[in-house]
Amino acid sequence: MTDDKKPDYMAMINQAWDLSNLVRECVKKEGRDVPVQEAVEKFFLPSGIIDIDKTNKESGSPPKVFFTNPYGLQYRPEYKDWIPFRHGPI
Repeated sequence: MTDDKKPDYMAMINQAWDLSNLVRECVKKEGRDVPVQEAVEKFFLPSGIIDIDKTNKESGSPPKVFFTNPYGLQYRPEYKDWIPFRHGPI
């Protein structure tokens, strides 16, 4: 939150990009694709910002990971990467 008690949406979207970049760096470092389940278990769940119930109910195909804030990550199979998306009101 900022000083005026409004949510810091920029910080929230940056969290999403940071998690996306963690997976991207792992791909570069290990020279292999990181399967969706591995990305979820190794990077997203440990972040502590995943809305597990919503993710389990609404993930869909392609997979989405919902955060406890209005953002999340969606897998793009054609690029084999994760990008932020907004799922809640701002």
